[in-house]
Amino acid sequence: MVELKSTAEIARMRVTGEFVASVLTELRARAQVGVNLLELEAYVRERIRERGAVSCYWDYSPSFGRGPFRNTVCLSVNDAVLHGLPFDYALRDGDVLTADLAVGIDGWVADSATTVIVGAAAEADTRLVRATEEALEAAISVALPGNRIGDISAAIARIAQTYGYPVNTEFGGHGLGRTMHEDPHIPNHGRAGRGYTLRPGLTIAIEPWFARTTDRIITDPDGWTIRSADGSRTAHSEHTVAITEAGPQVLTRAA
Repeated sequence: MVELKSTAEIARMRVTGEFVASVLTELRARAQVGVNLLELEAYVRERIRERGAVSCYWDYSPSFGRGPFRNTVCLSVNDAVLHGLPFDYALRDGDVLTADLAVGIDGWVADSATTVIVGAAAEADTRLVRATEEALEAAISVALPGNRIGDISAAIARIAQTYGYPVNTEFGGHGLGRTMHEDPHIPNHGRAGRGYTLRPGLTIAIEPWFARTTDRIITDPDGWTIRSADGSRTAHSEHTVAITEAGPQVLTRAA
């Protein structure tokens, strides 16, 4: 069931989105060579506690994971792209790190992800990250009242095709608001003009993610961390977006 939000409810989601954006900005700065993933997890946990927010990941037990998830942020390195379970690992020069954060404040949720290259960046990795960022912006630009979910999906796929990256459709974007995952599902590949019609008040997470040379994925023995099946590097960009009469409003854009 799709729930449309009022202007006041979207404003409350924006408060959460601003917090999520600020924490991800801080994580990008802290993602330095030698920093342990568990240090980053501990930092996020403390920021959430200080704010009086609630982690959407803590105790999260979906059908596809080996729950409950007992961390506050997903941290995925190199060929890992989604649901990365933080573990005892010190970041190395050239690592590609994705941080995915979803929290609730006063009952309203926002969700965002960013990929950062630690230390010296290889051009191939920079290109991959740039592709997800461009795909996200292209998708946001068509998130207009009267358009359809397929328009968002097609915009993402078009950028992937331009860069020559395959697209996985098992995991994609989704509705959100009172909880982290609501209807509708938003695949990262689809046909323009198809699917659910976008209406003012719809709030969605748009999240293109690509692996360099495959659209297949595997799951680690931890039951959570999803990787490219061939070990190729990955990247992931995500924003929470509200559909409004005035156009798309990005609720998790860094100030």
